[in-house]
Amino acid sequence: MANKLYEVLESRILLLDGGFGTMVQQYGFTEEDYRGERFRDWNVLLKGCNDLLAVTRPGAVREIHVKYLQAGADIIETDSFNANAVSLADYGLEAYAYEISRAAAGVARSAADEFTARNPLKPRFVAGSMGPTNRTASMSADVGNPAAREVTFTQLAEAYTEQARGLVDGGADVLLVETVFDTLNAKAALYAIDTLAAQLGRAIPVMISGTLADASGRTLSGQTVEAFYASVSHARLLSVGFNCAYGARQLMPYGSTLVFDFPVLEVSSTQIRRRLKEGLDCSQLLPEKVYQQILQQNLYRG
Repeated sequence: MANKLYEVLESRILLLDGGFGTMVQQYGFTEEDYRGERFRDWNVLLKGCNDLLAVTRPGAVREIHVKYLQAGADIIETDSFNANAVSLADYGLEAYAYEISRAAAGVARSAADEFTARNPLKPRFVAGSMGPTNRTASMSADVGNPAAREVTFTQLAEAYTEQARGLVDGGADVLLVETVFDTLNAKAALYAIDTLAAQLGRAIPVMISGTLADASGRTLSGQTVEAFYASVSHARLLSVGFNCAYGARQLMPYGSTLVFDFPVLEVSSTQIRRRLKEGLDCSQLLPEKVYQQILQQNLYRG
């Protein structure tokens, strides 16, 4: 479905769904609901772990997806915002990260496929939600020790790789690295997705969405919108945007600075260097000024 996603985007704008947590709140789930039969005797309180509902209350999760699909959403996000080992450790569920991620993607996939079958001219897609975790890699939580970190880049990358694998195995069409407050965390997620794509031998479409800390227009880690984009622009992204914190009206002035016209190219930098070394034309794969500079200096020609 990934190729179909690109194809549809060539002809029309696709609509994402809305908030998932707010929809869950309407159900008024109890501790017993979150636990289900499988986690009935768990020694940690599980209420609030919405990701677990994909395993213990899949019917309710699917019902939420269906409501958004009925409202016209083209892309629904999986119930997996915190389905990574770093975040799930608060509930003692880190060993279940892959299973929860895969289950969340599977529930969304089922709902999306049902609506696609009803109207093949309006295919529905699944975005695997990958939240920022509840730790930050670039800032210290200890004011007395600025060098202290709650999590390392390696730990984040490992957790994100496991989550991404679960989402892809469950049927996600695209992965959504969302609500980014620390760009280093997001870089770990992008690195993890690249690693998984290499292991699978295929490209994985990626969307990324940051969040602003206040009206200054900066992320929690201090980056402006432009700096945030520059930090992630090395990745082959399907989209870049912002979510959470503010409503659409308040975000518009910041989001407007991210209106770029760049093509999605199914080619890696390694492939481009190989083409240059072999003397093949790369004019359609690189910005004109960059390509001319490479030719003038005879770069990558061995």
